[in-house]
Amino acid sequence: MNPLLVLFILLGYFGLLITISWFTSRGANSATFFTANRKSPWYLVAFGMVGATLSGVTFISVPGEVGSSGFSYLQFVMGNLVGYWLVAGVLLPVYYRLNLVSIYSFLGQRFGEVSHKTGSFFFIVSKLIGAAFRLYLVAGVLQIAFFDAYGIPFSVTVFVSIGLIWVYTFRGGIKTIVWTDTLQTIFLVTAVILTIFVIVRAMEWNFADMVRHIGEDPLSKIFTWEWRSGNNFFKQFAAGMFITLVIVGMDQDMMQKNLTCKNLGEARKNMVVFSFAFILTVFLFLCLGVLLYSYAESHQVTIPALTDDLYPLLAFNHLGMLVGISFLLGVSAAAYSSADSALTALTTTLNIDFLPFDKYSEKKKVRVRIASHLMFSLLLIVTILIFRAINNQSVVVAVFKVAGYTYGPILGLFIFGLLSKRKVHDRLVPLIAIAAPSVSYLVSVNSEKWLWGYSFGFEILILNGLLMVAGLFIISIKK
Repeated sequence: MNPLLVLFILLGYFGLLITISWFTSRGANSATFFTANRKSPWYLVAFGMVGATLSGVTFISVPGEVGSSGFSYLQFVMGNLVGYWLVAGVLLPVYYRLNLVSIYSFLGQRFGEVSHKTGSFFFIVSKLIGAAFRLYLVAGVLQIAFFDAYGIPFSVTVFVSIGLIWVYTFRGGIKTIVWTDTLQTIFLVTAVILTIFVIVRAMEWNFADMVRHIGEDPLSKIFTWEWRSGNNFFKQFAAGMFITLVIVGMDQDMMQKNLTCKNLGEARKNMVVFSFAFILTVFLFLCLGVLLYSYAESHQVTIPALTDDLYPLLAFNHLGMLVGISFLLGVSAAAYSSADSALTALTTTLNIDFLPFDKYSEKKKVRVRIASHLMFSLLLIVTILIFRAINNQSVVVAVFKVAGYTYGPILGLFIFGLLSKRKVHDRLVPLIAIAAPSVSYLVSVNSEKWLWGYSFGFEILILNGLLMVAGLFIISIKK
């Protein structure tokens, strides 16, 4: 694709985002930045969350991973569906009843200040790494599509990408993101549907032919029942459910959008509608993966060694300019829709959970908020460059592997806080939060030797959370 055309598309795309930001940030204050004044339409939040949840990881990695694991990822997504319903039924009522801005304030009310900051700290680490992984993908695509043609280094690509996010989010915060996520979801879904349409036409199929081919292709196999396998259905389902509970329900990023709805009833409607839209969209991505491999085989295109490169390779070099443009917009939308809200959530957590923000004047609140936003932007840049140097596996696997360890202490804290009335020794909580993922990692790397060939997958999060609960019980007493 012509680099100048890429530049023109990206400028137009960010021009739209900045225009939306200008309209949504007029008269914005701290309440607007953190809660959108709790006036967001629930259906807008639901639609926008599709793009924010899928991210560049799903957009690029999931279709490519079909070649290695078929439709087995759908087992994980089935668990996600149940997890979303549990968030709507169990966690949202707690957050709305306590009128929270940062959901980790619940830990402070339940256990104490140290527990509060422990949960917030693990969220910051988890979200910073996760957002960096996702942005790494889109920065790599932009590097190939535009910056390499002019000899611009990858570090500059990353700096420009993060800088553009900061420009359209630093004033309006979550209110701007609710609206920009809607636009970005449109781009993302359109790109997938258009790519499927072009491949089907190139293969000279009709709709029925496409459905039959996908259904008969060995790559469309969903279920794995071998108990030792990391793709075993029960492991994947349970991991999907618990990871959703923690990465959505106990994650400031995703919950901050839900808490912008007018009331609990609308927030619940948002979550349920979003859950069905999410599983449908992931299914489209998996179908796209089968079609990409079929097209490559039919047209004698060499499959790249790194499966993350398959979709970009075909979109830019084989499927025509229209697909190339839609892919570029889609992957940009997927990455930025998760990264912009991550930046806002990180800023919120630092300001609300670690600083005496309520005691500041409005003028000082603005200064502190902007400085925090800028600091996390710089940290994202550094983290992406580190990941660029060390990554050697599929990004989709790496993201959830990291999340399985860093989100485990958060899961344990919330479960113990919700299901128990015991009082913990607050100062000991950080020690348990470090010990739980450390032991989990030790068990994971030795599980095949210690557990008769059993291999941990994403369900390592469950073990991590249970170890955290057990540790909290040990350091607790009856209230």
